[in-house]
Amino acid sequence: MRRWARIGRSLTLAALLVGVATGLGAIVFRGLIGLFHNALFLGQLSVVYDANVHTPPSPWGAWVILVPVLAAVVVAFLVSTFAPEAKGHGVPEVMDAIYYNEGRIRPIVGLIKALASALSIGSGGAVGREGPFVQIGSSVGSTLGQVLGMPPWQRITLIAAGAGGGIAATFNTPIGGVLFAVEIVLHEVSARTLVPVVIATMTATYMSQLVFGPHPAFVIPALEKLYFRIEDPRILLSYVVLGVLAGGVSALYIRSIYAAEDFFEERVPGGYYVRHVLGMLLVGLIIYGCLRVFGEYYVEGVGYATIQDILTGHLGWVGLLVVLFGLKLLVTALTLGSGASGGIFSPALYLGATLGGAYGVLLS
Repeated sequence: MRRWARIGRSLTLAALLVGVATGLGAIVFRGLIGLFHNALFLGQLSVVYDANVHTPPSPWGAWVILVPVLAAVVVAFLVSTFAPEAKGHGVPEVMDAIYYNEGRIRPIVGLIKALASALSIGSGGAVGREGPFVQIGSSVGSTLGQVLGMPPWQRITLIAAGAGGGIAATFNTPIGGVLFAVEIVLHEVSARTLVPVVIATMTATYMSQLVFGPHPAFVIPALEKLYFRIEDPRILLSYVVLGVLAGGVSALYIRSIYAAEDFFEERVPGGYYVRHVLGMLLVGLIIYGCLRVFGEYYVEGVGYATIQDILTGHLGWVGLLVVLFGLKLLVTALTLGSGASGGIFSPALYLGATLGGAYGVLLS
């Protein structure tokens, strides 16, 4: 009994440290994204960056097309030289460490993931910051577990604590972080594994709130009046149809990323550098094309500004929503398929928002 009490105390303290480190890591990572974004797009030295606000037109004009290309060269160098595990969205690498490497993740992976993903996102790559948060937090948990000489099950618990803390810190959702860790990362759900995860996610959320405030990721305006009665069978049927459409879009999204990866690896000669530069050149062309045609970059980066516009009703033209859906699907596949570092969750939110927005306008 005393042995289990000592283990519980040590694991609790370790989870608290993981939560603090993950929260600080989230703050630094978002600062890096802002630093790279402001420097590359606007020529400004600042870490202040609100992803929910559209980026103003770059002073570089058409030369902004080369911004993702320049970042691609640096990302390819970092990933190929120091940590190949940092390529992609990161969650599969975390799962591989859990099930095939006894919870061991190299410490350098978190650092390279932060730099590479911040460059990919800040330069306009259509990827999210959630996957990098997961891998960075998991790297922190694994490293601490290795330093303390913990057995595999405790290291894996700390990995889950770091992953959940990363999700909680980026979205200000401690419960969401816990659920993510339970559903995706934890190989065992019990009191000895769940309590450390809860401690880490709560701590990481608190650290993030100290800097970014207690606000949700998106501002959703309150409904002024109800336009329908939820018990109406037609309304329920409309949600069923939306669910079917969303499921089809999810399958399309997954297949598009795999298809892009296969295309660049099998059809584009020249190695990682050439593939990634070519993919990001196409992304740069699409981003600049959006600015010239629609007046905003729209599909660059995490895409939160466009999601916010849809939620507030500022984007209500079905044709534009459909076009943005297709373009985001394309640029995400190009970004990840060519070898960028970043998450897949933000693009999924974007696709869901454009799909739901267009569907809602048609119904209304």
